[in-house]
Amino acid sequence: MNLPLFIARRYLFAKKSHNVINIISAISAIGMAIGTAALIIILSVYNGFDELVKDTLGNIEPDILITPAKGKVFIPEGEPFDKIIALPEVEEYFHVLEENVFVDYEEHQGVAKAKGVDSAYEMSSPLVAHMTAGVFSLHKGQVPQMVAGAGLAYKMGMNPAFLSSATIYFPARDRNFSLANPAASIESVSMRPAGVFTVNQQIDEELMIMPLDQMRQLLGYDKEVSGIEIRLADGSSQKEVRKAINTIKGILGPEFKVLDRFRQNTSLYKMMRYEKAAIFLILIFVIIIIALNIFGSLTMLIIEKKDDIETLRSLGATDNMLRKTFTLEGWLISLLGLVAGLVIGVLFAFLQQKFGFIKMPGNFLVSSYPVIVQWSDILLTIAGVALIGYLIALLPVKQNITAKGGSK
Repeated sequence: MNLPLFIARRYLFAKKSHNVINIISAISAIGMAIGTAALIIILSVYNGFDELVKDTLGNIEPDILITPAKGKVFIPEGEPFDKIIALPEVEEYFHVLEENVFVDYEEHQGVAKAKGVDSAYEMSSPLVAHMTAGVFSLHKGQVPQMVAGAGLAYKMGMNPAFLSSATIYFPARDRNFSLANPAASIESVSMRPAGVFTVNQQIDEELMIMPLDQMRQLLGYDKEVSGIEIRLADGSSQKEVRKAINTIKGILGPEFKVLDRFRQNTSLYKMMRYEKAAIFLILIFVIIIIALNIFGSLTMLIIEKKDDIETLRSLGATDNMLRKTFTLEGWLISLLGLVAGLVIGVLFAFLQQKFGFIKMPGNFLVSSYPVIVQWSDILLTIAGVALIGYLIALLPVKQNITAKGGSK
């Protein structure tokens, strides 16, 4: 039998002579439960928003992006690219050409990121589900059209219901700038906005999508592209994506960069990770403050049990055993709170995930708060709260057990 644990359990559930100790211990356990539940729930809600952001970005960012290691453009021809198209894991394969351009629409001017896409992208773009006005259509018969992000459309006053066309400008690559005739040094194309989409604020405020042929005409290219976007089958795991990337790297060699979604937008995904870490640390700090109640209740318990301590000493108990007993007593309080908080937090998160009874205010992409419970968060919470509870329980025992016992 583990004697310190046995005595600690008896002390935990036994009625104390000073009722205030029971009250403080109960408050400590309840506080730890609330803190643990809050940690699980808030991290799960963050996971939900994190996944929501990744899903919306997935409508713009491909699973894999191929770009040149040097320079801005390349010609996607030859046997290596034929091999990539033939790979069984490649579901969709698009040519794209991106550049910052100047846009003029109905006396509104501004800079935008223009993305030229091929006919395959136009036929199967996931942006179709994100149109807020008009339609996702880059051609009306033989006439080219463009679609714009909601923020850009608002800033430029674009409306798909109007027949006005936007004129897009870019400096000519093959001509020097002429002060006498600046217009001769600039290429331009005009097309009507056919639709407005929304993905997220950053993309909505800068992105417009147009046909690849018009983008090449504007930039003065013939067959060049700035990248190749590849989409794998829906539900492809990270392992499958990494395998496909390694295969494509082996085919293309060092002249090209093959990027997954994280490397396509490193700053955003790193920021999301740092935000989650910051949330975890803030909540852990709150739990530390709550756990300080255990310090007070355990100190008072040691004072109350000084006669028991002397009795145990006379029966042969060592100071080490006594310290272990009261440390376990304090730790059990935090562990009770930890278990209760885990049950409450996980149950609440799963109920929200299934029924969505807490709704999002206003118009949002989802009607209720998104929640995703991850095992890594549960394990990290268990480790963090258990460690805090143990360390907090250790402090008053080290300070008081020998002093209250009357010997060093």
